[in-house]
Amino acid sequence: MFPEFKVGLLHGRMKPEEKDEVMDRFRGGELHVLVSTLVIEVGVDVPNATVMMIEHAERFGLAQLHQLRGRIGRGAAKSTCILLGEPQTEEAQRRLQVMCETTDGFRIAEDDLRLRGPGEFFGTRQHGMPELMIGNVVEDYDLLRLARKEAFAWIREDPTLSRPESEPIRRALGKRFHDTLRLIEVG
Repeated sequence: MFPEFKVGLLHGRMKPEEKDEVMDRFRGGELHVLVSTLVIEVGVDVPNATVMMIEHAERFGLAQLHQLRGRIGRGAAKSTCILLGEPQTEEAQRRLQVMCETTDGFRIAEDDLRLRGPGEFFGTRQHGMPELMIGNVVEDYDLLRLARKEAFAWIREDPTLSRPESEPIRRALGKRFHDTLRLIEVG
């Protein structure tokens, strides 16, 4: 299509030496276009890369899209990220909308939390509803923030939870996190 441009290919099944060679050629300007799988997502720093096109962008999560977009625009030149996709769900449409509205990683993480849910705070599940329901992390944000502030104030006042009024908290924590608390006390 563009015979004046040299195109490189990068994917996860390549040997590390092959990947390094392609990246060196791209970084050095010998390759003008790099077609890549998600292997490009982390750890690639090519300051002169200015355009990224992500096909099927609706299939990716916000964090992944943010990581990918972060591979360009590291130099002085203006950069552009093109998201191609055909979102079929409201959630997919919202993810692409967020990526078009902001480059703020905190805002992206907040919207990702709203869309996917928090998952487990102490576990391995990365999305969905948590085991312990104390409120809706998104809808009850102000209340949870106040509870957090109060909890930190309590710990500042009674860091070892040794006061009589801290007994119910100490008991609940001991029951829920018995092994972890024991490790902390020993360590």
